[in-house]
Amino acid sequence: MEYVYAAMLLHSAKKDISEKAVEEVLKAAGVTPDAARAKALVASLKEVNIEEAIKAASVAPVAVAAAPVAQAGGNAAKEEKSEEDTAKSEEAAAEGLSALFG
Repeated sequence: MEYVYAAMLLHSAKKDISEKAVEEVLKAAGVTPDAARAKALVASLKEVNIEEAIKAASVAPVAVAAAPVAQAGGNAAKEEKSEEDTAKSEEAAAEGLSALFG
């Protein structure tokens, strides 16, 4: 996870996400970097629009937070449907994250 965090930190700082930059962030955090893992991360992020992936991933928490409100009606059918919707939202978010982080 620290490699992903390094990439997100670099993205947030509007810096180039390169192998060297990821390794430097990890060193600054006291982690001994693995060049192969840094290279794999950079390669997997090459074709990814990080902003889009973050936006797609941010949908799931809203859906999860809305689930208790939908269940308050007391209707069992509504509860089942909202649970299915929540599961679908979580799956969509996971797919977005997997695209972002390989």
